[in-house]
Formats: sequence, structure tokens, C-alpha cells
Amino acid sequence: MNNTRQPLDAQAISLMLLLCVLWGGQQSVIKYVADDMSPILQISLRSAIGMVLIAAFMRYQMISFALHKGPWPAGLLAGMLFAVEFLFIGEGLRYTTASHMAVFLYTAPIFTALGLHWLVPEERLSHLQWWGIVACFVGIAMAFLGGITQPSFSADILYGDFLGLIAGLLWGLTTVVLRYTGLNRIPAAQTTLYQLAMAFLVLLIASALTDQLAVNWTPAVILAVGAQAIVISFFTLLVWFWLLTHYYASRLASFTFLSPIFGVAFGVWFLDDPLDFSFVAGSVLVIAGIAVVNWRPSRLTTPAPKKGL
Repeated sequence: MNNTRQPLDAQAISLMLLLCVLWGGQQSVIKYVADDMSPILQISLRSAIGMVLIAAFMRYQMISFALHKGPWPAGLLAGMLFAVEFLFIGEGLRYTTASHMAVFLYTAPIFTALGLHWLVPEERLSHLQWWGIVACFVGIAMAFLGGITQPSFSADILYGDFLGLIAGLLWGLTTVVLRYTGLNRIPAAQTTLYQLAMAFLVLLIASALTDQLAVNWTPAVILAVGAQAIVISFFTLLVWFWLLTHYYASRLASFTFLSPIFGVAFGVWFLDDPLDFSFVAGSVLVIAGIAVVNWRPSRLTTPAPKKGL
């Protein structure tokens, strides 16, 4: 793999903006057809299709399928974390809104930063970044607790928000595993294959155990699952990993705070998600905290961590 990385150019910025739009909109797509196919079954099927597409890509690129010859224990761990993360996302979307899920899920960089701070010396947090951590957790508290005081308060929404936050924690832990183990030395497609295979199996079993296998095959369901598989599970993962091998990860990460902004926008526009002041104020603090934590002085050129989706 090419280990030479460069500052962001117009191509990288354009691709990152596209990825943030796509990642921010995926919760709304899942929620839109949730009455006809459960979210966890959607994610299981999209992972299966994405797995086939990744396998075809690996064959085309002559990338080895001998996963057992690499760091397979770390691969299984990363795959399991990825699968359970999406289990919480799918279940959370049954209870909360897409806009809420987008904000709580994208707290992941905060948990990644905390994990890498203790494990990787060059990833130590600065004083400013610690203030970003504080702002993020204050924002989370506002978004959670503020909703309790609203006349429209729903325990279901609070439960779904909590599942979204746990999903963000699991995403952060997945990134730490990818960054700290031998997975950062194998082709990105192999890592992606671990994640999609585990997500397919775990979520399919979870769908069966929770009686969520029923499907009403409408055109919207077929389009939604197909789009998620091709665009989210295949295209965005490959583009993200390609960017990580060509550009500095810390500078790419500075764009990720845009994803929850797009997520909220899609939820409000596409699904008429309601917004209250406490959630909006808390979301602003969360997004600001993520932006501060992801910011790096230009002198830093830390090797790029690989990240799951």
C-alpha cells in the first residue's frame, strides 16, 4: 500500500463532502422504510450485498482472501464491534428519530480520541481538545436531559437516543482496534470484509431471534436496501479507505463533524423530525466538541488510522 500522504486538495475536499452527505442521510433512508423492513434486517442485507461487492473488488484487484494469515483475532474483534454497533443503530431507529440518531452516533470521534489518548503516544489530546471533550459531553447531557422537560417527552425516544450513543461508543472502539492492532497493516478491503461479514451474520441472527424477518417488498424497500448496499457498504467504505491511504487522517477527520449536521437536516426535511431547543443546543455543543477534538495543528502528520462505518 502507498504510505505517502499529502495535504488535502480539491479532490479530497470534494470527496469528503460527498461522504458526509451520504453518511448523514443513511439514517433517514433506513427510518423511511422501517415499517416495511426492520432496520436491523435492512443493515444485514445491505452488508451481505456489500460483502459480495467487496469480494468482487478484491478478486479484481488480486487482493488475498486468506484472512487467516493476517491478524484474524483483531479482525474478528473489529467485525464484532462493527456488527453490534449497527445492531444498536437498527434497534435505536425503531424508537428515536433519524436526526437524533445522527447526532448521538457521530459522537464516535470523541470515544476514539479518548481511547487513542491512552494507547498511542502521538495521539495524546491537547488542552484545547480536552475542552472539546467537555463541550461534547455537556451537549450530550443537554440533548438527553433537556428532552425530559419537554411536553412531548417520550421514554421511547430517550431509549433510542441511548442506543445511538452506545453505537457511537462502539464505533469509536472499532476505530481504536483498527488503529492500534495489525489491521492497520493489511489492505483496507480485507478489513472491510471482516466487518461486513460479521454484520451480515450477527444482524441476521438478531432479526430471527427478535422476530423481525417479515418484509413487505415495496419498490421503496428494494431501492433503499440496494442504495445502502452499493453506496454505503461498498462505495463510501472504499472511498474512505482510499482517502486514508493518500491524505492525512487528522485533516480528513476534521470534516466528519459535518455528517450529523447533514443527518439532522435530512431527518427534518425528509421525515419531518421535530426539533426542540434543548436538542438543538445540545447538538451544537456536540458538533463543536467533535470539531475541536478532530482539529490538529498543520505541523502534525500522524499516520492515518483506519476507521469502520
